Amino acid sequence: MDSGDLLWLCIGLGGQALFMMRFIVQWIHSERHKRSVIPVEFWYFSLAGGLIVLAYGFHRADPVIILGQLPGTFIYARNLILIHREKRDVLAEVLEQEHIRKEVNK
Repeated sequence: MDSGDLLWLCIGLGGQALFMMRFIVQWIHSERHKRSVIPVEFWYFSLAGGLIVLAYGFHRADPVIILGQLPGTFIYARNLILIHREKRDVLAEVLEQEHIRKEVNK
């Protein structure tokens, strides 16, 4: 195995490790909360691991890996967008309520 192949093997395994970490993070988070919870880190690990494995699949020109990872990366990214949009909206609402409260107390 030449050094280029070894590098790509390490990249692929690293991507798989990141992808696997999402389950460990979710499990630990759920145990702490004593119920099933999917933390935002789950989606970051999913996206990072999925993109790296997808890059590995493209490098190998492996349609099984490509077709297995490609749809998921869009879902992971969309979930992160929705999560951050919700946080933004909640923050805006809190700031608006705080502003109204200050105006009333003047």
